[in-house]
Amino acid sequence: MKEELIKKNYEIAKERYAALGVDTEKAIELLEKTPISLHCWQADDVVGFERNEAASGGIQTTGNYPGKARNIDELRQDIDKVVSLLAGTLRLNLHETYGEFGNKFVDRDEVGVEHFQGWMQWAKERNMCLDFNSTSFSHPKSGYLTLSNPDKAIRDFWIEHTKRCRRIADAMGKAQGDPCIMNIWVHDGSKDYTVEKLRYRQILKESLDEILAEQLPDMKPCLEAKLFGIGLEAYTVGSHDFYAGYCSKNNVMYTLDTGHYEQTENVSDAVSSLLLFVPELMLHVSRPMHWDSDHVTLFDDNTRNLFSELVRADALDRAHIGLDYFDASINRIGAYVIGVRAAQKSLLQAFLEPLPLLRKYEDEGKFFQRLALLEEEKTLPFGAVYDYFNLKNNIPVGESYITDIEKYEAEVLSKRG
Repeated sequence: MKEELIKKNYEIAKERYAALGVDTEKAIELLEKTPISLHCWQADDVVGFERNEAASGGIQTTGNYPGKARNIDELRQDIDKVVSLLAGTLRLNLHETYGEFGNKFVDRDEVGVEHFQGWMQWAKERNMCLDFNSTSFSHPKSGYLTLSNPDKAIRDFWIEHTKRCRRIADAMGKAQGDPCIMNIWVHDGSKDYTVEKLRYRQILKESLDEILAEQLPDMKPCLEAKLFGIGLEAYTVGSHDFYAGYCSKNNVMYTLDTGHYEQTENVSDAVSSLLLFVPELMLHVSRPMHWDSDHVTLFDDNTRNLFSELVRADALDRAHIGLDYFDASINRIGAYVIGVRAAQKSLLQAFLEPLPLLRKYEDEGKFFQRLALLEEEKTLPFGAVYDYFNLKNNIPVGESYITDIEKYEAEVLSKRG
């Protein structure tokens, strides 16, 4: 798309939004400053560098598209490529299994800060902050219960693992001068009917109490619920109810993964309620489909509603945004870029909403006017503003990034065997 046309379209959009009291320059500035955390596991199908085995333990990656990252250098190469096609402030979210283990097996209860010094240096060179996750799946001791396991030896193994992950996250936060957000998700559950639901949840509560007791000032823990896992369809120990209660009582950040709820639920409805009782939210932006939770994020109603609710609640300073999906059926770099751009578009549309006018209509009981404006704003020219956002940051505009990714596939991905 020609630069002159992009600028012309933007000026028209700018004038149209100004008529409703919306400052497009301010919206672009907000979008540039709002961090989005890339998930490292999209480039290699959640394999990591510990065992070189497919993901298991409640999750599964489907597809076998050529070009998967096979080692840490290829993973970093792919992430650099993704970042080159995106504007704005980006972070990187790592799982524990993505450490630099030096061709030596390091078990989960032995991992330390030294295994992530390379990542910290890599991120520093790119002016990028890191986030982190403990990894309870894809391990011989994963089974169907980890932190909620009645077997003390197995439970203590995972408690030690998670404590060590918190210390790694704290070191990352200290090194980057910005708190590292560390997510705790365990797949614990049962494939069929369970009679000891309370017992397992009591054990999980006690495990989390022990893990979170250590004061670590440069990291922020967050707890992620799930509806079910693959092979764990009947019962999930760490359900939404469990974590909503635990986070509220213990003043812990709550992770809202948009793929972890019933298909008919509007996850955005949980935002305002949770914000009244938990200190912050971590958003793992994904897309559910039927019984799977981790399809590529799209610019759809659920994603738009999530960010609209966040902006309407004036809660940007209490929320952290990350992506969480793993699609191996299409070009993995393309999947990355589609998802981030969808999140950015959803954020931008929320920033461009004529919120003062909508609030005025609501306060005055003008509900026809409110509904009419909500409908009309859907077709306002926000796409022209997003194009200009990318142009301004020297990033491919519109669909032009497709050609760039095709070239990368031909020159890099296709040669990986």
